[in-house]
Amino acid sequence: MNQKELIARLNWFYSLEISQVDLYTAQANAVENDIYLAKTLSRVAAIEQQHVDNMAKAIKILGAEPTKLGDVISPLVGNTAGMMTGLVGPKLMLKTDITLEEKAMQDYKNLIIQIGDNEHLFNVLWDNLIDEDLHTAWFANKLKELESLS
Repeated sequence: MNQKELIARLNWFYSLEISQVDLYTAQANAVENDIYLAKTLSRVAAIEQQHVDNMAKAIKILGAEPTKLGDVISPLVGNTAGMMTGLVGPKLMLKTDITLEEKAMQDYKNLIIQIGDNEHLFNVLWDNLIDEDLHTAWFANKLKELESLS
């Protein structure tokens, strides 16, 4: 993978992570009646912000700047999706979040395989992947709990 392709892929993750920050923040505000879920979504949003920062730093290390388009479009997409999924109820919201996290995990795995010997980037991608996996596991556990109450 050449550097231009790598920067494009990192900018995709940068934009994705920005949208996830706003998605989970909006969802946290929408589920006021479940304090544990709301607090967890807020915490996940904070972790996703660390991912944004990780991607921005990785892009800068490669001599580029994070995409300005991601800074503008991604928050709008994330906030809108977060408000909409927050309105459909916690079960469907969590199913949606699991699907998004699984897609992010697969994309991280694919990029890890392709990056070659960039140790810093390898570690950043693995850290983000593991966080996404932990989010997915928590969401799946909470979903199971909610479904058992139905």
